[in-house]
Amino acid sequence: MLNINEKAPNFKLRDKDGEIHELNKINSEYFVIYFYPKDDTTGCTTEAKEFTTNLEKFEELNTKIIGISGGDENSKKKFIEKYDLKILLLSDTHFDVCKKYGVYGWKNFMGNKFLGINRTTYVLNKNKKVIKVYGKVKAEGHSKEVLEFIRDERN
Repeated sequence: MLNINEKAPNFKLRDKDGEIHELNKINSEYFVIYFYPKDDTTGCTTEAKEFTTNLEKFEELNTKIIGISGGDENSKKKFIEKYDLKILLLSDTHFDVCKKYGVYGWKNFMGNKFLGINRTTYVLNKNKKVIKVYGKVKAEGHSKEVLEFIRDERN
């Protein structure tokens, strides 16, 4: 995982429409980059819906929300349309960005070990430096937790 004060690696990933988004070309006072295991699964849906619900509050704090997971653009499009999500979700089909951010690795579910994305959130400042790391994130309530951190950071 990345550490506090470490510069976040740049990335270029596609959204639901195939448009490329590059971290270094996005300007914002804060960034919330959250990595989630899979589109349209229970925890991932909860997390995405809560970030969407709180999006206006994040925008008032000049904060950009970016969700990253595997799956292709079509998977992102279906997920966004099904739940009317308003946040930016990006596709890391080969998990290259997930590996750079240290969130791709071994997982254990019901006694089965497999490789996948570990639910992790990074909060970055305007210089793209890590100011907060949330590992082993619980989806429910996470958006509010991150929002409170950014509010406190600004004061």
